Amino acid sequence: MASGASTMNKLSPHEERKVIFASSLGTVFEWYDFYLYGSLAAIISKQFFSGVNPTAAFIFALMAFAAGFAVRPFGAIIFGRVGDMVGRKYTFLITILIMGTSTFVVGLLPSYASIGVAAPVILIGLRLLQGLALGGEYGGAATYVAEHAPHGKRGLHTSWIQTTATLGLFLSLLVILGVRTSIGEEAFASWGWRIPFLLSVILLAVSVWIRLSLAESPLFQKMKAEGKTSKAPLTESFARWGNLKIVIVALLGLTAGQAVVWYTGQFYALFFLTQTLKVDGTTAAILIAVSLAIGTPFFIVFGALSDRIGRKPIIMAGCLIAALTYFPLFKALTHYANPALEKALSSAPVTVVADPAECSFQFNPVGTAKFVTSCDIAKSFLASRSVNYKNEAAPAGTVAKVKVGDSLIESFEGRGLPAADLAAKSGAFGKQMGEAITKHGYPAKADPAQTDKVMVVLVLTILVIYVTMVYGPIAAMLVELFPTRIRYTSMSLPYHIGNGWFGGFLPTTAFAMVAATGDIYYGLWYPIVVAVMTFVVGMIFIRETKDTQISG
Repeated sequence: MASGASTMNKLSPHEERKVIFASSLGTVFEWYDFYLYGSLAAIISKQFFSGVNPTAAFIFALMAFAAGFAVRPFGAIIFGRVGDMVGRKYTFLITILIMGTSTFVVGLLPSYASIGVAAPVILIGLRLLQGLALGGEYGGAATYVAEHAPHGKRGLHTSWIQTTATLGLFLSLLVILGVRTSIGEEAFASWGWRIPFLLSVILLAVSVWIRLSLAESPLFQKMKAEGKTSKAPLTESFARWGNLKIVIVALLGLTAGQAVVWYTGQFYALFFLTQTLKVDGTTAAILIAVSLAIGTPFFIVFGALSDRIGRKPIIMAGCLIAALTYFPLFKALTHYANPALEKALSSAPVTVVADPAECSFQFNPVGTAKFVTSCDIAKSFLASRSVNYKNEAAPAGTVAKVKVGDSLIESFEGRGLPAADLAAKSGAFGKQMGEAITKHGYPAKADPAQTDKVMVVLVLTILVIYVTMVYGPIAAMLVELFPTRIRYTSMSLPYHIGNGWFGGFLPTTAFAMVAATGDIYYGLWYPIVVAVMTFVVGMIFIRETKDTQISG
């Protein structure tokens, strides 16, 4: 065994546990900070994007959520370079300070009602800082733990790092639920949502103390003592084809599929429950939290299993099984969470009859467009009420009409109308449409008495187990693909492009796809296509790595 590996094996079991615990706990706190925003997206949309209609506000809130993911690859480049040149521990301290401070400031930020457009601008700026910090965090934590782990146990040891994202989400849901129930729904929506953000300052202090107690990675210390650290990790990682092709294959054949399975199983499931199935936020948070509590140990199970049978078969199986079963599982969520909606969707089909030229793709992340054609007005209402609809072409210039069962409601042309007239007509149309869909059984919200909570938790737990299959072994595999001198930089970029872009944009993309097509399940095609792509690329181009020595 190489000398670097023998250095690692000198660690006692107690020291190994300390490395795993300290690294994982600090990373849990970072994920807690990052995911508070996603867990509170519905309230954030009202607080900081109240200048637009509710449907557009929610899309904007999701875009601000996604902004943090968009810059994660840049954080990976910046902090990966620091980690490979200066050290893993030093980089840990920088990322945790940026993340904790940004989260705390969100809790103090005035709303749109107080300072206008400056509020969402500052909010997005803080999300960008969080994304940069998280971009440098994961690669460091995974590399640090793997470089301490004895050969043959890297899957097991790094799988604890893999639990941190789910545990951070779980912790954020628990804190939100605790504050929500203690002060009441009205107070929470008004000001109480700030408390979980402000509490992050305590987690920041604990995290910094933990990071200061850690020693540098033994492999990095040895490499630095021998003068073998990279002078240009970015050039070595991305400007040399031998390493760059591994980065590309790792992205398309591992992390892209892993990312969409992760975000579908945890975040999109939460959005689907609250926004589409109209389950109240508290109930949805409890159901997700229970499924996470049941499913999280499987990160360790699959991480340990990957040390025995390999990383590749577990990750590939997770991608394929998820792609094949998403449609039936999400239809099962509808059946068990809101059976009244399921019944209405089948018994009272809705059709929008409109001139196709008047129908826009209602996805406007910068907020410059106004959706005021008769078609857009009709579709915007239906999307906001989670009503499936079909599209039927009408002659050019026709004012859109909506067929709801045996009812026919005519929309109106909003272009050129004064604001007061537009608001009045929108209100009248909304009232008509509301009466029509209520008459045909479309519920305004899920009836708690009809929700089969046990079965919902079962479906959600299956989705979480898919997450553990693709995510549990992947840290070890990424570490094993790259040499020590450029490991932090090389593994961080494909991970954060996969999770930051393919995964982070999933909720926004899927939501817009649903609004465009009128099919509440249509957004699932996005993760299915990406997961299948990863399965094909991974099976052909990804090599098994479990027996790789990582001391070089």
